[in-house]
Amino acid sequence: MSKKLTLQKIVFMAILAALVFVVTFFRFPLLGSKVHFANAICLISGLLLGPVAGGVAAGLGSMLYDVFFYPSDLLSYAVTFITKFAMAWVCGKIAFAADKGAKNHGWNITACVVGAWTYVALYMLKTYLYQRFIYVVPMDTVWATVLAKFPAAAINAVAAMVAAPILYTALLPALDKAHLLEKMRQ
Repeated sequence: MSKKLTLQKIVFMAILAALVFVVTFFRFPLLGSKVHFANAICLISGLLLGPVAGGVAAGLGSMLYDVFFYPSDLLSYAVTFITKFAMAWVCGKIAFAADKGAKNHGWNITACVVGAWTYVALYMLKTYLYQRFIYVVPMDTVWATVLAKFPAAAINAVAAMVAAPILYTALLPALDKAHLLEKMRQ
């Protein structure tokens, strides 16, 4: 995989960022939480574009969603970018390890699992740090908030771990046949 940034690579990154942005709108309730498949698209970004470009697409799409629909501050936007970037980066790093090229189904599943749980861990850390040092609430409230947010994060992680490898496997033949896969990874 080449390290140079081409116009085609930028376009693919923009398309995947837009997909992350749009898919974040579609949510449905489950077990007191809201499940969405934006994290699955973040993982697919890592599988299609590799760690860095996939991470940028995932982070940018999620961050822009927050910018437009959750007016906040630059720190919140940066944290969103970093956590989503990390999810796709870890996924891409594992999927492309040892010259696998994200073509080994077992490695791809492992990449999606580790990437999704990386995001959950970072989201829980963010929740803890915000509660403890930004909102400055008592420790029992900090832990109550972290524990309250964990089920929703876990449900979304499991949904992403299941959906991403399935969608990626379904997309792969069409992208390969159209010679887009090789262009995404140049």
